[in-house]
Amino acid sequence: MEYRSPKLTVDGVIIDKNRILLVKRGNEPFKGKWSLPGGFVEYGETVENAVVREILEETNLSSDVKELIGVYSDPGRDPRGHTITIAFLLNIKKGEVKSGDDAADAKFFELKQLPALSFDHKKIIDDALRRLK
Repeated sequence: MEYRSPKLTVDGVIIDKNRILLVKRGNEPFKGKWSLPGGFVEYGETVENAVVREILEETNLSSDVKELIGVYSDPGRDPRGHTITIAFLLNIKKGEVKSGDDAADAKFFELKQLPALSFDHKKIIDDALRRLK
């Protein structure tokens, strides 16, 4: 019997003055669509270190974890297969937004004027905003 397990990912939410940081995906799935910065956790890495690394790689911003938003485990949330993401709220420490790694673009959007989002990132953002209230 083959044992299969879901892949583990992280997503980062950075909100600054009623704006949220998003990245335009440079790869499939959802290539060209906007999403939260994030990615796969590497073997031997904590999820907290993974989200800080992914934010830096995709947006050029140094950040630190503020708090956990939630765990999202719907088996259909990613068309590549079953992934579980752990989403965190982060603070910016330093840097200027510049896309990198597999992000085609990175920029802040007004919370009231979000583009269409990939994966289940609208739900993650809604949950983050509820936690901030």
